Amino acid sequence: MLALFAHPDDAELWAGGTLAHHAAHAPVTVAVPFRDPVRDAEATKGAEILGTALRQLPVLDSSAIHQLLVDVRPDLVITHPLRDVHPEHRAVANEVLQALPEAVIATGFPRRLYTCDTYNSLTLDGPLNATTIVDVTHTFATKMKALREHTSQPIEEHFGPMAENLGRLWGARIGSARGEAFTAVPVLGRLPPATQL
Repeated sequence: MLALFAHPDDAELWAGGTLAHHAAHAPVTVAVPFRDPVRDAEATKGAEILGTALRQLPVLDSSAIHQLLVDVRPDLVITHPLRDVHPEHRAVANEVLQALPEAVIATGFPRRLYTCDTYNSLTLDGPLNATTIVDVTHTFATKMKALREHTSQPIEEHFGPMAENLGRLWGARIGSARGEAFTAVPVLGRLPPATQL
């Protein structure tokens, strides 16, 4: 699995429970751009807690993402919603879409692409249209511990409560204590089954 995000705390905030679950069973790489020494160190600590490898790059443009896709050959890629309300999230998602076709043609990977949740599950097109909700009840504490490593950010007063609320709401939809939402995006015309993340 390869997760491509705009900010050092995005992996934990939007997909931390899912990443921690997968990392217990298979290699997971998180890629984010360098920010500053403080935030980069926080990203390193967060990745260690989640059990993921961390790749920090100068920029996450289509060329860098293409090279990552070829090097890592992930079966599954996670990124931001294509119509995310945050412009930097949208930019990374669009770069992923630019890089994906040539990488898939060259290597056959990734086979699956998902976008994650966003601020209060609202995109520029309205409510998030989740195709898959992952039960993260057993990894939610790990997610929150990793998120709290980002002490330079407003975790306790803003991101933490939002993560708790979203986790409860998505979990309630599938009858579990905590959940994380994802939307499948076609990879050269193919979609995964709804239950496959």
